[in-house]
Amino acid sequence: MKEAWVFLDPWSKEMVTTALENGADALVLPPGFRESTQALGRIVTVAPDGDMKPGRDVFFETLATHEDEMRIAGLSSSAPVVVELPGDPAGDSGIPTERHAGTWRIIPLENLVARGGRILLSVHTREELDLAMGVMEKGVSGVVLHPQDPEELRELLVRVKTREEPVALQTAVVETVRPAGMGDRVCVDTCTLMQEGEGLLVGNSSGFLFLVQAETIPNPYAAPRPFRVNAGPVHAYVRVDRGKTRYLSELEAGDSVVIVRASGKAAPATVGRAKIERRPLVLLEASCGDEKGSILLQNAETIRLTSPDGRARSITELNPGDSVLAALEKRGRHFGMEVDETIWEK
Repeated sequence: MKEAWVFLDPWSKEMVTTALENGADALVLPPGFRESTQALGRIVTVAPDGDMKPGRDVFFETLATHEDEMRIAGLSSSAPVVVELPGDPAGDSGIPTERHAGTWRIIPLENLVARGGRILLSVHTREELDLAMGVMEKGVSGVVLHPQDPEELRELLVRVKTREEPVALQTAVVETVRPAGMGDRVCVDTCTLMQEGEGLLVGNSSGFLFLVQAETIPNPYAAPRPFRVNAGPVHAYVRVDRGKTRYLSELEAGDSVVIVRASGKAAPATVGRAKIERRPLVLLEASCGDEKGSILLQNAETIRLTSPDGRARSITELNPGDSVLAALEKRGRHFGMEVDETIWEK
């Protein structure tokens, strides 16, 4: 999930409250307002007397020349850097006369994103925000918002905090469904209510993940739990934010996962609890073209994969020849991150 800082000068109680209620990660404040801000809620403050001090814990830099790019690249390897980009070309005074996202100098910013480091871009409009989030496809690490009023701030924060790159789902054909003994399986309870067609991407291989749906459908034996995905055994991979994966056994309260819809639309969600219990398992194997993948799930009618039309299909009713949705990728992973090396997972 991208970071969202908010620049608040002048200080405003209403703006601070709006920022807190809508998931801001930090507030950039004038001196003297740290205590007033943290009396309203727990949040990182960036100020000369704040939790993060400019020039020591974070740097504010303008990116206009190649020399600026080199300096920022060096700083961002050890601390976050808030980058301000000029808008329209500067006049004789050297000061940009107007901001407009279409005239940003994007190439130097792309170079910084490609180098890595914690780059946060100062944005003043929704158009600039969208451009920042799409630089080099993965976007900058975060943004510093300059809102005019609480309504705009709320809109911009929602735009940042609910944004996740769409997932390209493909149709996989079931080849085998069979019992697979007992195992420790993980229920992932999120802080988000899901609907039919939504769930988590899980699988035995990080390169072949199945869309396992949330428990949204009533049945005679249990009430719906639309916040829960009965995701699979402790060893399985699950897609989390920024395109990474983790083992289900690693998840705990406060972690972030990615909820995916059958359409491929994705959004971050916070884990409220991960519950591990010993249960009977079933193994499902499927293929998509030349690629093969598998998943182990609890052997129960409430655990459902996803058909290409978005409908939930119980693991107990799936048979060879049926189709389900999966996300495939070619690269292997090392500690959850994509790597270009030869990796076989069976």
